[in-house]
Amino acid sequence: MPTQKKRPGRRTEKPPPRRGAAPSKAPRSRSGQRPGKGRAPVVREPGPLQYKVVELSTVDEGALERTLNEWTGKGWNLDGVQFAMRESSKRPAMAFVFFTREGEAARHDEDDARQKLLRMSETGSPTARLAAEAAGEHAQSVVPFVHPLSAHERLAKLAGLDEPEPTEEGLTLEPEE
Repeated sequence: MPTQKKRPGRRTEKPPPRRGAAPSKAPRSRSGQRPGKGRAPVVREPGPLQYKVVELSTVDEGALERTLNEWTGKGWNLDGVQFAMRESSKRPAMAFVFFTREGEAARHDEDDARQKLLRMSETGSPTARLAAEAAGEHAQSVVPFVHPLSAHERLAKLAGLDEPEPTEEGLTLEPEE
């Protein structure tokens, strides 16, 4: 069995380094302390926070930078970024950027939201109308504004029905012969 070589003992001429002492070769700041040392952490009183989530379907440096600059300029603090990945790629498919700021959370009126959804189902989305108007401004020929279909009429059209079927109140059973 081979014998292990004995490690040489510590030389007495060179004392062991002091704990907490920095190596002499590391650059130091002007004050001689580590960067960030001496700064007190920001401690806030616990209070209500508002949250903002921004979804990015195009994830690149420019989109992230624009989003961060826009929302931090409006007083929001970056809380984090979550990436949604595809299995087939190493690049993220989407990103969700989370922001917070102090203040009461926004109150949601359910009745108002229902009324807005009903209006949109009857008249179409305001965003779609604005997009159609903007596209119409750039078009060569002027196309008159067509009243958007309701959701029920649109589904009937997609199903290939010329006219939507009337809604049935109840089932009528026919007698067997």
